Amino acid sequence: MVAYQVLIHTPLWVWGLLAYLVWQGIKAMQPRTTSIWRALIVPVVFIVWGVSRIGFGHQDSVWPLVAWIVAALVLLPLGVLTPRPFEVDHTSGQIIRPGSPFGLVRNLIVFASQYAVGVISAIDAGDRALAIIVGRAISGATAGYFIGSAIALLIAYRRKRAAG
Repeated sequence: MVAYQVLIHTPLWVWGLLAYLVWQGIKAMQPRTTSIWRALIVPVVFIVWGVSRIGFGHQDSVWPLVAWIVAALVLLPLGVLTPRPFEVDHTSGQIIRPGSPFGLVRNLIVFASQYAVGVISAIDAGDRALAIIVGRAISGATAGYFIGSAIALLIAYRRKRAAG
């Protein structure tokens, strides 16, 4: 019964976002050619989602914000140091990526983490304070990782375009 209540009280945009992330993850399993700007859509979605969860002025404690900042700073270098491979078509400027399940797995892990924390904080008021801190840490980690990932992608793209 609780699972049903969770499902029906989940906003529709969450299901739309999940469908989009699964679709993007499945597409990432096939080699593809895309513009640099399209390659930045998923990172931007996760950055915006991560930043939107900061919640300035909505908490009685500074700890959720500290958790967000620390997690973002910890995972930002991981995003920079683990770029996904790609080549550049020097005539069109588009990027060519090999297929990989990495995007689908990453998208589902991040989504499930964010969703679980949202559900916990909505259901159990006793665990709400801890869920808020953990949720902010996950949001910060997500934003930090994807900021780093976007930086790595843009730097590599610029270098590869200049080399061609």
